[in-house]
Amino acid sequence: MHGPGDVRLFDRMARLYDRVAPATDPEPIWAGLARADRPVERVLDVAGGTGRAARAVARDTGRVPDPVVVDASESMLRRAVAHGTAAVRGDAGRLPVRDESVDAVVVLDALHHLPDQRAALADAARVLRPGGVLVVREFDPGTVRGRVLVAAERLVGFGSTFRGPDAWASLIADAGLSPSVLDRGFAVSVVGKKRESH
Repeated sequence: MHGPGDVRLFDRMARLYDRVAPATDPEPIWAGLARADRPVERVLDVAGGTGRAARAVARDTGRVPDPVVVDASESMLRRAVAHGTAAVRGDAGRLPVRDESVDAVVVLDALHHLPDQRAALADAARVLRPGGVLVVREFDPGTVRGRVLVAAERLVGFGSTFRGPDAWASLIADAGLSPSVLDRGFAVSVVGKKRESH
């Protein structure tokens, strides 16, 4: 899921993560989920760490009964469970989920940490039901704040690979999903919709 070095860093920072991470704005997540052509009842929060996105989705509407966090960091998952969030250890490129079994996959501020982003996007497409959506929330390294974030992550020791919104959209299309860039700026949202089967 994350690179091995990134997983070790997240394991070490798990106890403090929710205190230092910025608050999750659920609005961009819900804007992405609203693009689904099906009811969104089962959501995976991939590389979700302590479950910030899963809790934001559940807390804001109560309509998603079982968002599940999938992450490689045991320590982060323990924090998610302590918050009452369902969690399972797994690799983003080989999700422990059946084909076409979820309505949405959310990757919040995490895709840049994954060493094989193509595999993660392809597996997200695999587990989505037709009409379901992948919602990616990321940071644009082409902005001033984005360049500062890239430098900070390098300084800390993360092996991150950042991309701009159009590059994410292109990778999402390569995974077989129909991409849309919902917003641009320092924080970007890119959605991929799984086409209906014929």
